[in-house]
Order: sequence, then C-alpha cells, then structure tokens
Amino acid sequence: MINHQYTEANIRSLDWREHIRLRPGMYIGKLGDGSAQDDGIYVLFKEVIDNSIDEYVMGYGKRIDIQLTASQVTVRDFGRGIPLGKVVDCVSKINTGGKYDTQSFQKSVGLNGVGTKAVNALSAHFKAQSFREGKTKVAIFSQGKLLEESPIQDTKEKDGTLISFEPDPTLFNNFRFLPHFVEEQLWNYAFLNAGLKIYLNGQEYFSKNGLLDLLNRKTDEESLCYPIIHMKDTDIEIALTHNNQYGEEYYSFVNGQFTTQGGTHLAAFKEAFAKTIRDFYKKDFDATDIRASVVGAISVRVQEPVFESQTKTKLGSQQIGPEGPSIRTFINDFVKRELDNYLHKNPETAEALLSRILQSERERKDIAGIKKLANERAKKASLHNKKLRDCRIHYNTTHKDRDNSMVFITEGNSASGSITKSRDVQTQAVFSLRGKPLNCFGYTKKLVYENEELNLLQHALNIEDGLEGLRYRKVIIATDADVDGMHIRLLILTYFLQFFPELVRNGHVYLLETPLFRVRNKQKTLYCYNETEKQQAIQQLGKQPEITRFKGLGEISADEFKNFIGTQMRIEPVTLRKETSIHQLLSFYMGKNTQERQNFIIDNLKIERDFAEANAASAKVLESIS
Repeated sequence: MINHQYTEANIRSLDWREHIRLRPGMYIGKLGDGSAQDDGIYVLFKEVIDNSIDEYVMGYGKRIDIQLTASQVTVRDFGRGIPLGKVVDCVSKINTGGKYDTQSFQKSVGLNGVGTKAVNALSAHFKAQSFREGKTKVAIFSQGKLLEESPIQDTKEKDGTLISFEPDPTLFNNFRFLPHFVEEQLWNYAFLNAGLKIYLNGQEYFSKNGLLDLLNRKTDEESLCYPIIHMKDTDIEIALTHNNQYGEEYYSFVNGQFTTQGGTHLAAFKEAFAKTIRDFYKKDFDATDIRASVVGAISVRVQEPVFESQTKTKLGSQQIGPEGPSIRTFINDFVKRELDNYLHKNPETAEALLSRILQSERERKDIAGIKKLANERAKKASLHNKKLRDCRIHYNTTHKDRDNSMVFITEGNSASGSITKSRDVQTQAVFSLRGKPLNCFGYTKKLVYENEELNLLQHALNIEDGLEGLRYRKVIIATDADVDGMHIRLLILTYFLQFFPELVRNGHVYLLETPLFRVRNKQKTLYCYNETEKQQAIQQLGKQPEITRFKGLGEISADEFKNFIGTQMRIEPVTLRKETSIHQLLSFYMGKNTQERQNFIIDNLKIERDFAEANAASAKVLESIS
C-alpha cells in the first residue's frame, strides 16, 4: 500500500517571481515562440504598452516611442512617470500599483499590479526607468531579481517611464518578435485612442477617426455594400458595414484590450444589431441572414471589468460598472437609438443594407437542400472518415493542452503516412487530400457542399457555422517544396480565403517547413532547410559528407519526421497585410490568366536548380498573403 504523507514539510511558500516563473500560463497564457499572435511574448509587450496607454487615457502624454528587435523591446512614454520612490516596488512587488486607486486610473486596461511584474519575472533582462519633475531613477533586473538600483539623479528628460525587456530564452525557446503581429497590436491601440501618436522604430501609427479608420483599413472600399456606419458616445463606439465575403468578422475591445474571443459585449452587440434591423424593416429576418458578411467593430469602457482569463481575451462582466446598467441593456439601448436614427436619415444606406440581407436569404435557401444532403453524408463519413486521422485533444474543449491541438493538411498517402506514423496522437491530427483540390475562386459556397472532399474538410475543422467550434488551434498546410506542392498550398489557401477568411485573419493557418537536405557523416546528421544551411553543414562536417535531397515529404521516414513536427517544428503563420484585398489577391493569382499575371510570371521567372530555390521563389508568390 502506497503511503502518501502530507505534512508541514509538503507545504511550500513561493515568492512572487518563483510563482510566475513556475506557472507562467496563469499570467500570460501559452509561452510559444512568437509564431502565433497570442504567444506569450506579445502578451508581455502588451502589458508594458497598456501602462503607457492608461497614462494617455488619463490625459498625460500624447506620444509613445517603441524600439523593437527580434528579441528586445524598449517602450518610452511621456506620462507622469512612476513615483521615484516606488520604481522598484511597482515592477517587482505583487499587489503594488496605482490602479487600485480608482481616482488615479478610471477604466484602465493594465493588470492592476500584476502585468509588469510578470514581464519582469519572465525576462532575462528588464530595465525600468522613471523621469519625474527633473529627476530620474533606474532599476535593472534579471528573471525578477534586482541587479542594480541607481540613486535618484537629476535629468533634463521629459516626464515619463521607460521600460526595456528581453524575454527569457530558457522559457521562450527560439522566440522572435514578428513585426506584423506587433504592428497589428499598435494599430489597434491607435484606433482605440484617437489622437495618440505611437512610433515603432520611427514609423508612426496614428488614427483620427477611431473605429471608422479601423474598418477602412480592414476592408476594401470597392467590396462594401454601403458606406461604413460609425456611431460613438461616452464609453461606447461602434462601426459596421456589409461586404461580399463569407462569414462574420468582428473586432471587439474592452478598455482598449482586444478581446479576441469576444464576450458579453460582443454577444450583446450581435443581438442588438439583429433586433434593431428587424424592428426597422418590420420583418422577422433570420439573424444569420442579417449578420452574414457583416464586418463590425465595437469598443466599450467598463469600470472594474471581469475577464474570463488572465490574458483578457474574453469579457465576462455583466455590468458596465458597480452601479450602472447591464452591458446587454447599455449596448441594446445605444444600438437601437443610434442605428435606427442613422438608417432613417440615410435611406440609400438602408436600401443597400436591406438588399444585402435579402441576397443572403436567397443564398441560404438556395443551398439548403444540398447542404442537408452533404451534411448527412459528412456525418456518415465522420464515423469512418479515412481522410482524417484525428487526435484526442481539441481546441473547442476546456482541456489544459487545447492550444497545442493542430491538424496537418497533406496531399497523397505517402506524405500523410509519414506524418501519421510520427505524430503525437494526443494533439496532432492529419487530414489527407486526394490530389490537387479544386480552385475555388469565383464559386459560391454551394461548391463546398457539392465537393465531397471540401465538405469533409470543413466538417473536420468544424467551421461551417463560424470559428466558435474550431477543433484545432493550428491548421498547418504540409506540402512538398516543389512546384506542385506550392500550387497545392495556393489552392488550399484559396479555399480558406474564399469561404473562411476569418480562419486566416484570426491566425489559425500556418505553413509547415520541412528540411530539404540531410547532410551526415558517421558521427553526426544535420537537417537543412535551405541552401545556406546546407553549405554551413558541409563546412561543419567536412570530408565530403553524404548529402541527400528530399524531393517530397514521403521520402522522409517516420523516424526522421518526428523531429520536424515536435518541439523544434518550424511553421510560418499566414497573415493578411493591411493593404490586402482578398478579392483582388485571389483574382490576380487564382483568376483568369490575364496579361498582368503573365507579365508578373515572366518578370520573376528563373530556372530553379534545387528545391531550396523553388521554395524561396514560391514565397514571393505568397508574399501578399503571408
């Protein structure tokens, strides 16, 4: 019989830094390497910026300067500056901060005494410097331990705070800050704080019109059914329109925080929008028809908000404030009043909006029959789906490892066979395509239900009705690094961008990088992902090592493949640039063979000597997408 002793000796007390470093997920979510937008290093960045934003919201400092490298961040604001006698305490003592004083910070976004401490504890190098009334003080830390504290000195610098940090590489393996993820964060800050100027490595981020500017940046004017509706009042701002893409697209914010998983405020907005439209047109439209192809943004400010996680991605609050109305009532009253007034004053917009709803209604009824049959086939196939080798842990559950859930989309039995044999069956699934998928550009969603393979793929991902039930955190396209493999990549991306663009916008789609060369001698084996790495390996091993060039994923044995889809896996996120119009992008690359595209191919064509060069060339084709 096992004797489990439980005595005073089993009780441990951790100091603040030990607790954060032992359980970082409680404070910043998953660690990650920076390849995903919700990786921990971007949460660290956000926590530092949030403090500077709170200063601006309180009326202090209209400029924030940021210096960013692949591994280090420095943020300088021009707010009031941390009180000099509390610089060390504010960044290293839990439950110490100015945001407990509601007179100093109203409706702040900062972590109320925890955020900067988490950054400090999880950084290999952390520097805090305050400038205040002609005086300055510096404190330097490593992994939360104070290394150096300067005395208070004179300075000619303007008031404010400087924070510099470098995430700890022992916690964040092979991490790097990807500029486009940081840029997206900064644009959101600019849109939510009209008038604030933010500079990243000298580039300005500035918005004059708030969420109106956000939707202008996120949409293509030519695809809009009517001009963007912009409504604003104390503690609430909303912008919305309809375009011709599939799905619903929302950007929701609370106290300046981008709530990527929505929450009570977004649910209230969607409900209020549908109700107001029904009342205005005096027709009982289906809510899915009203919201189909909608693009919307909502920002609210709440006193003492309650989030469903430490990283604040979903609002749980039911009230605007301790003595205020419910969030549902507050948003419903605002939308009913402002949107109804707007539609009465702008009959052309009202007519265009009605036309878009009726079009969605016709499309839904048009595919209703075939959708039912396709779903029945998919349901039967799911019981014996030979295309899908599923995993045990899924993203749409509450499992602690849900963020590690992923699916590899492969082409052919040989490639899927290698991955299937070497994968982690707990978190890694494989979906195998049969040959090249259909080019979906220009088709309606009816095609998805008519094409058995595409229908099975949407059911495997569980994205038919949106991303709420998405089964995998990462959807990874795994194809050969040759011309055919690159073409398959583009065809799969076309399918997602045409019918499920929110899957790409929300950072769920990735490209798998696999080695192109194996260089080895009797003592050592090195795997190389490009020509440069191959030459470096040859120099390292010397004496004419054996060189193997992999022509496809199927040539890599399962024993070898497990090294490339484990902790050292290389994946590149597929992201949409601010200037990218999905319709124009797909029209150029996947539409008819226009003279413009012929000229592009001729100008960029070169004879490829090996697959490394082919892979690099294909990246140029994908440049507008990822």
